[in-house]
This record gives sequence, structure tokens and C-alpha cells, in this order.
Amino acid sequence: MVSHTLVWNIIFTIVSSQSTTSPATISSSNGSSPTKTIQPVSTTSNATLLTTSLSLSLDRKDIFFTPIPLYHRANMPTELWNIMVGPVEVASVNTTVSPTPVPSTELKPPPPLYYPPFPTGEQLPLVSANNSWRFPSSFWWGVASAAYQVEGAVKDEGRGPSVWDVLTHRVTGYTVANQTGDIADNHYYLYKQDIARIAAIGVKAYSFSISWSRVLPFGSGTVNEQALAHYEDMIDTCIQYGVEPVVTLYHWDTPLILQNLYGGWLSEEIVPDFVEYARIVFERFGSKVNKWVTVNEPLVFCNQYPLPDGYFAPTTIPKAQQPYFCGQSVILAHSQAYRLGKQILPANATISFKTNGGYKIPLTNSSADAQAVQRAWDFNEGWFADPIFLTGDYPTSLQQYVSTFLRSFTGEEKQQINGSCDIFMHDAYTAQFYFAPDAGTDACLANTSNTLYPSCANSSYSYALSDNSWNVGPAADPGAPWLHLTTDWVPAFLHYIQDTWKPRGGIAVSEFGFAEPFEGSKKLLADIRSDLYRTAYYRTYMQAILIAISEGVNVVGSLAWSFVDNLEWSSGYTVKFGMQYVNFTTQERFYKASFFEHVNAFKVYGS
Repeated sequence: MVSHTLVWNIIFTIVSSQSTTSPATISSSNGSSPTKTIQPVSTTSNATLLTTSLSLSLDRKDIFFTPIPLYHRANMPTELWNIMVGPVEVASVNTTVSPTPVPSTELKPPPPLYYPPFPTGEQLPLVSANNSWRFPSSFWWGVASAAYQVEGAVKDEGRGPSVWDVLTHRVTGYTVANQTGDIADNHYYLYKQDIARIAAIGVKAYSFSISWSRVLPFGSGTVNEQALAHYEDMIDTCIQYGVEPVVTLYHWDTPLILQNLYGGWLSEEIVPDFVEYARIVFERFGSKVNKWVTVNEPLVFCNQYPLPDGYFAPTTIPKAQQPYFCGQSVILAHSQAYRLGKQILPANATISFKTNGGYKIPLTNSSADAQAVQRAWDFNEGWFADPIFLTGDYPTSLQQYVSTFLRSFTGEEKQQINGSCDIFMHDAYTAQFYFAPDAGTDACLANTSNTLYPSCANSSYSYALSDNSWNVGPAADPGAPWLHLTTDWVPAFLHYIQDTWKPRGGIAVSEFGFAEPFEGSKKLLADIRSDLYRTAYYRTYMQAILIAISEGVNVVGSLAWSFVDNLEWSSGYTVKFGMQYVNFTTQERFYKASFFEHVNAFKVYGS
């Protein structure tokens, strides 16, 4: 029986090779299978057939491990798509679309921000601006997106597949209705119009991510010039419209090759590959981009491990430990990319990573609940923020857990990790309560089968029973059960970040937004555009930031999620966060009321 590892080793050794002058010999990891010798091919030959097939006897029959023909590198991207992902949807528009002026009628805000001169008679109570509130002149603000969620064109212009192409295409039920990012918002071809639209409504910054597997279809090795040219034009278009580009290197779309070659973020082998990818992008765009994000929300994508069984190359790392192996690789990759960026980029450029999580409120004033809250911080934001902003190493409670299976950071690594962020970028959507496990924290820590282990912190979205169990705030769409409108806790949240991690460059709220309840069920455009909950969320959230600034918190910027409806990962297109409605049949965009409300905060309180 030939191991899966042998198949992957043969396939991906060829993929990762640039040129060869001698045969490559590959054997199985356990030595139980015959050695395979692969003859070299010229990198300039035209799809030279290396071997007609590998007649291997596999111990499973799913398509991801069946024998496949191996071709020269030039043909491998197509083979990867065909074998690993399968057919993809293609948009009817597959060339870059020139922008058109946004009609002035589209830019008229909804009531009560604006009333037309006729008919007359509407009356509202006068609400005056708070004269003690003001955004600093250096405050930057804008909107955000991510490559796989909006781009579409997944197979176009040399892009290699990512893990999310497999998850959406192969893993039945991984996303709602098995929806994919094949077309999404077709932003890959409509970006000029999209940037023109956000500029027309007054947005000052656009945060987007680059697809790693577009730039490096195999995760490393040959660079795809078409991808670099595309993103350069995106950046140039932002600058042309007076919109500052904020660029994220990685937003969850791990190149499929790297996941199957060595386990993706489960292996420290990804560190040099990520750093080299960062070098390519920094050197190409460093003179045009001033704000950089290395990785987005490692807490989320590391906790997506373990990936579904049978769809990726197997790993021997126990499932419960996989998120922490991922986290270790992320911290090392981020810190090394940061240090490299500081050598390449202009001195005034900022580099950070984005952590995420809600504000953690003790359910009661008991010492047990206080301990649970601290453990919740440690196993969430602290997992990544403590090493990078405070000590170079994990919080004590987390370290006690991971030290049983992770290697320790070296002294040199700790020095490299500590201080490897210029600002604290946090995706701060919501808040929730935390409290001690029913049997107590110590009992939970002694029982590895406890569902709350290893954090041993329980959570709730409701106040205590003694306070009538009211929700912490109005609930968002049922497809986003983790999200409530809790903007009254934002000032305390921002104070906590500043007091705990003391970021030298201040805090940026790098994502915040709201999933309008049941918006996906609405049929009338006028109803969809009148997004009352999201509008209230943005109005009160910006007021909360202003309160925090007035109280001395150094908040330097904010980015709202998202500028359009998009693929919300496993929720597909059923949960809506966009400040623009998107008709996914026609790809038309329409501003929602919340977009005008968000922009209005800066009209009223901007410097």
C-alpha cells in the first residue's frame, strides 16, 4: 500500500522545482514503499509529459488522492484546478471594466440625513453636534474587503487554488448552499468602478487583501507577473481617486500547494515562504503603499484547523493541538515579515497584524468570573498580542498549556517577536459576557475532556439571571449568532487595549460592521437599502470611538466592514455585512442607508 504522503511528495516536489540538472529521488516518509525517480525536464519545454501516470495502489479512493498524470510546471496550475477543485463558475465580464461617473442622484443621503426640497413638512427634533468630540486631523478612515470574498475570477490570469477553493467546492455543506467565491462580486474586473463608487461617497481609505496564490500560484517559486500588474493598477486607481490603499498580505486564503506539501500553517516551513512572498510584495508596492497588514485574524484561521478529513494531505498533529501549531507559525512569520519590511519600506510606513475578538465583560463581580475573563483574554487576543506587544512569549496561562507540545521560542525569536507591530489593529465587532465554569476553573483544567478546556472560560450573550437575562445588545442576523449591537461597550474596549498592550503607535479599529437581521430574505430594493440596525450600529459606533478619543485613548484610524455584500465565508451570501447591496446576477451595486450614516460621522466630527 503506497502512502498518501508519497503521492503528495511526488506531485509537489515537481511543482516546487524551478529547474533540474539531475533526477529527483523521492521515497515514502515511512520507507515502506518503492523509491520513485523522476527525470528532470526543462522549464522552457511545452507541457512535457513526465510520466503518463503513477500506477499507485491507494488505501482510499476519493479524488484528492487518486493517481494523476504529472506534467511540466507550465501545465500544473490547470492540473491542480482540474484534479483538486474541479469546474469553477466564470463571470460574463472577464476583462477590466473602466469606471463610469456615479450619478448625482445616487449620492443623495436617505432621510433624515437629507430631505428633498419637495414635498415639505417633515419635522425632526433638533439634535446638535457634541462640541467636545472631534476626530484628530491625522485620523484615517475607510472601508475594507478581502480577496477571496470579493474578487471572483478564481482561476483567471494564473491564480493557483487556495484551501478555500477546496472547502467551497469539495466539502459538501461547508458553506451555506455550497456557495463559492468563484465569481463573488467580480471585483477582480470591476475594481475601478468599485473604487470610483467609494471615492464618490467620500471614503478616504480602502483596505483590501492580496491573494497569495495569485502572486505565487504554487505558494513559492515562480512569480505571476499578471497578478502583480493587477494589484499595482488597483493601488494606482486608489491613488488616482484620492483613496489611500491599505494592503493585507494574507486573509485566510492559504495556497493549496503549501497546505498539502507540508500542512500550511501547521508547519514552520511556511515561515520562509510567507516572508519571501512579503518581500516580493513589499518591494513591488512599497513606494505606493504606506499602511500594511501581514495577517488577518489568526485567531480565526488557526481555529479553522483541523481542516476536514480527506480533502487535504493528512497530518500527524493531534486535532486539539493544531490551532496552536498554526499560531506559532503565524507569530514567527509575522515577526520576520515585519523586520524585513522595516528594511525595505520607507521609514514612515506602518506594519501590523490584525487580531480580533469581542470585549470580555465579567458576568458577575466574583473573583472566579474575573479569572475566567482573564483566561478568555489570554486564549483569544492575548495569544497573539502578548508576544508581539509585551513579552515576546505567550501569556502564562496559555504557555502552561502549549509548553506540553510546542517548542519554546528561542531568545532571538522572542526579541524579534516583541515590538513587531507599529500600531494595534483590532477587528472589534461586538462584546459578550464571560464567567467561570460551573464546577470551577481548577476542575475544568483537570479535565481535558471538558468542552471549555483549555481556556476554561464560559461565555454568554445575556446578562445574569438576577438582571432578567437581557441580551447584551440587539442580535444581528441569525446567521451571525456571535454578533450583537454592543457599541456602548466600545469605549471600555478601547481603553482596555490601550491600558493592557500599550501600543506605541495607537489603535486602529480595523474591522467593525453589522449583519442586518434577515436582510437576505428581503426582496424589495428599497427595503434592503433601508438597513436600520446597521445604520444605528455605525452611528453609535463612531460616537463610541469619539468618546474614547475624548477620554484620551489614542485611536488613529478605523475601517468599516464591508464596502459591499460578499461571500461571508461559511455563511455564503446569506448573511449581509455590506454597506452596498449587490445584485449577484447583474453585479449592480446600490448604496445602503448605513453607508451614508457612516460617512456622515466624518462630515460632522472631522477636522
